Amino acid sequence: MIWQKTVSQTHRFTGVGLHGGVPVSVSIFPAPANHGLRFVRTDLPHRPTLKAHFSQVVDTVRATTLGEGEATLGTVEHLLSALWGLGVDNALIHVDGPEVPIMDGSAAPFAERLAQSGLQSLPWPRAYLLIQRPVELREGDQWMRATPGQPRLTYAIDFPHPLIRRQRFTVDLTSDSFRREIAPARTFGFLKEVEYLRSRGLALGGSLDNALVLDDTGLLNPEGLRFPEEFVRHKILDAVGDLALLGLPLLGRLEVSRGSHALHQRFLTTLLRQESAWRLWIPPVHNREPRRSWSPAPLWAGSPA
Repeated sequence: MIWQKTVSQTHRFTGVGLHGGVPVSVSIFPAPANHGLRFVRTDLPHRPTLKAHFSQVVDTVRATTLGEGEATLGTVEHLLSALWGLGVDNALIHVDGPEVPIMDGSAAPFAERLAQSGLQSLPWPRAYLLIQRPVELREGDQWMRATPGQPRLTYAIDFPHPLIRRQRFTVDLTSDSFRREIAPARTFGFLKEVEYLRSRGLALGGSLDNALVLDDTGLLNPEGLRFPEEFVRHKILDAVGDLALLGLPLLGRLEVSRGSHALHQRFLTTLLRQESAWRLWIPPVHNREPRRSWSPAPLWAGSPA
């Protein structure tokens, strides 16, 4: 996509925060070119603004949290994943609570409504971060790398649980496959872990309606999995949301093994420090006018023209 895009209309979502369990609503408004993705805490005095940028990440335990001064906003990754996965560069997002609502634990509720209304093209070209040589970050048995090539994301996980074990999945970051293959994948956790988190005042809004919960041998959710590899697909969903904090689409092949929100954020810092490994690239526009609207193809169809 050559031209920057924003949402074509205002969208409002309501739900509960995963960790605080408090009702919260989020409204997404169109924004002009070069505005980026910005959150406003409308429930706080002076309505502080938080830019969706990795430099404003203040916590990565259990979720990605942005902060500016005393204002913070948690669990931003699923909404950012939906916006970035659809190609939304610019939006103003009002949130009336301390974290974005968890919805059903995936990015699908956000992505589907945004896609149905389509996106608005803006009269300014989009810039990309083009990978020119490999960059890798290793921390113990975790690693993440970017190499030149077709924009794809490959993720691998390894959990000692009979329903997960080793899973690996690859998604094409330039196609409509995000909506089909990644957005519906739900967050997951283990029953013992949930009990521990609640004892510490976390995961108070979690339930079988918004998370996959595993006991020692199986899955507690009666409806089962949406995909055989739903667990690793959700890790890709989280990674797409965290990569949105770069502020520019990344042109290159990404690989992650046993990643986390913390690893994703440290990798972005590592990548940008190696300035010889990438360059900014703007596609030539050849005096073409931007398309004023764009609607993704249906989930069962191919990529839009």
